Amino acid sequence: MNRKTLVLPAAVGLLAPVLAACGGSDGGSGGGDAIVVGTTDRFTASKDAPAPLDPAFAYDVGTWNILRQTTQTLMIQPRGDGEPVPEAAEKCGFTDTGNERYACTLRDGLKFANGDAITAEDVKYSIERALSIKADSQVYGLLSTVDTVETQGDREVIFHLNTADATFPYKLSTPVAGIVNKDVYAKDKLREGFELDGSGPYTMKAEVDGDVMTKAVFTKNPEYKGSLKVNNEKVEVASFEDADAMGAALDKGDIDVMTRAMTPEQIRKLSTSTDSEVDLIEVAGLEIRYLGFNTDAPTVKNKAVRQAMAQLIDRSALVSEVYGSQAEPLYSMVPASVTGHSNSFFNKYGDPSVAKAKAQLEDAGIETPVKLTMHYTTDHYGAATKQEFEVLQKQLNDSGLFDVAIEGQPWDKFRPAELKGEYDVFGMGWFPDFPDADSFTAPFLDKDNTLNSPYTNTEIRNTLIPESRREADRLSAADSLNRIQDITAIDVPLIPLWQGKQYVAARDDITGTAYLLNSSSTLQVWELGRGVSG
Repeated sequence: MNRKTLVLPAAVGLLAPVLAACGGSDGGSGGGDAIVVGTTDRFTASKDAPAPLDPAFAYDVGTWNILRQTTQTLMIQPRGDGEPVPEAAEKCGFTDTGNERYACTLRDGLKFANGDAITAEDVKYSIERALSIKADSQVYGLLSTVDTVETQGDREVIFHLNTADATFPYKLSTPVAGIVNKDVYAKDKLREGFELDGSGPYTMKAEVDGDVMTKAVFTKNPEYKGSLKVNNEKVEVASFEDADAMGAALDKGDIDVMTRAMTPEQIRKLSTSTDSEVDLIEVAGLEIRYLGFNTDAPTVKNKAVRQAMAQLIDRSALVSEVYGSQAEPLYSMVPASVTGHSNSFFNKYGDPSVAKAKAQLEDAGIETPVKLTMHYTTDHYGAATKQEFEVLQKQLNDSGLFDVAIEGQPWDKFRPAELKGEYDVFGMGWFPDFPDADSFTAPFLDKDNTLNSPYTNTEIRNTLIPESRREADRLSAADSLNRIQDITAIDVPLIPLWQGKQYVAARDDITGTAYLLNSSSTLQVWELGRGVSG
């Protein structure tokens, strides 16, 4: 039979009571065979990215989901989202009224999986290491408000911030702030390959084929001390080349669960099936897709070109043709369910209009059709990405104002090329570092941004982002956040396209699936257990 558990989209911070009322996990067993989770995330060590699992480098949802099982952080996002809670820490909090001094006390007796004691010095070492390495992935930008790290004794660590940052507890819950062992993680260089050591709920062994990790085997860590209840002894995360292969493995019973990224067709079939031993669970999510620009590139350097694209793209048609009910049009980089959202792009451009786009280009003296190439990744965001870009290409070209080509590359080539500025226009997805509007603005617009974008707006960087971070009450940050979104709609360094739901498909003897993914697409495999099928 098919049982579809629906978790309706909710405002961040309100999701926890909704899930609690639904009952969440079914209970589950801590024993039995390993639970196998399928994913289409690919884990590749390459010349450009030789250390994909180092916390000081990793900065995509797939690698973060490996690290979250093994590398413990001071804070963690709780079940059902909400404010972060202590994890490796016993307690944490701001000790001043200006949100510039943040202190944590470690849990007593905390150890790495190898038995080595963890002290405040290890935390200091880990944070300073990420900041000093400054990896090309730009993940260290999450720690940009850290000025100095101080220790007092073995268990007290104090972060002195260079500016007020009410979002700092969230940042301490991300893998870049994970605690690493200085005996195996060098201070000045990344740890290459697929080995991991930490103090999280699991230890990890990688199965590798050449330069690709095909499976991560997680075994319950007997030394673990933290806030999480681990409901199983072993979980394996298996990587598949595509969603069809992953789906076939689920049908055959080779895997128990599949997560991202299922195809829209797979989700449609599972949602309407009446004769299946597989359950489809819809989980509230904050995934977005957008177009990014190298604003220094000759083809799109004039913002009138970018504005014309924003004027022409029909998000509703795009979503309808490719994703159906699994996504919604997005008119800001901040999703509709997040505090601080505004429909800035709709307010600026309204409905798609060829006439308005033509006038924008003519007023700027731009010759048409504008010839450019849009790049996308073939294997990172799901099989529907190619179709999505074919629809975008047709929308732009049918206007007569553009002559657009599209080109796809696998992620291990696409991402380094994007960071080097080799693409004028490129498609990206975003799963927030934490569920706050800051995580949908600063990572793209601040200094050391995740795109390595040349776009700079001094009002955003010097005034609005710091202003928004001063507000512990995120509703009070709305004016600053709305202004950021309005400027983004005018300058168009990015074009938001859609926000999506997320799904888990699982065999019906697997419990805890309602909590396997949180809204930031964090994989929480400790929630899974085995029950009784039927």
